[in-house]
Amino acid sequence: MYPNAELDLHVDRLLRASRTRLWQAWSDPAQLKEWWCPKPWVTEVRAFDFRPGGAFHTFMHGPDGGTSDNPGCFLEIVPFQRIVCTSTLLAGWRPAPNPWMPMTAIFTFADEEGGTRYRAHVMHATTEARLQHEQMGFHEGWGICIQQLDEHALTLA
Repeated sequence: MYPNAELDLHVDRLLRASRTRLWQAWSDPAQLKEWWCPKPWVTEVRAFDFRPGGAFHTFMHGPDGGTSDNPGCFLEIVPFQRIVCTSTLLAGWRPAPNPWMPMTAIFTFADEEGGTRYRAHVMHATTEARLQHEQMGFHEGWGICIQQLDEHALTLA
């Protein structure tokens, strides 16, 4: 199924936080908004129904007035192991009208010596979409968010 170098982007990091704390930071919308976008941008969680078919909608605000509206849907939740979401469907599996960045993202968590292996695998429908996402700063931006996730998760009890 994957990887497909023409269509996919990846981030793979060994994080210091435990899977339990990373999952807590991911599965609670109050925690997610603390790390989801690169600071100084701010995340507003507009919908977070953490189950397959449930709504996942973030809205990000930049210091320069820029915004990014990201409605979508959770496809799969395997506690402490895997989260799959997409921008191509909305809650209840309803097709999204004209998603700005059509993609499906798979996040995995695995114990590894020294912490947790965290992988983000992002699939696009076309090479052009992957290139657009990459040129928007995918690796840098998602890398910053993952670092923020790790730092935030380390503060959780």
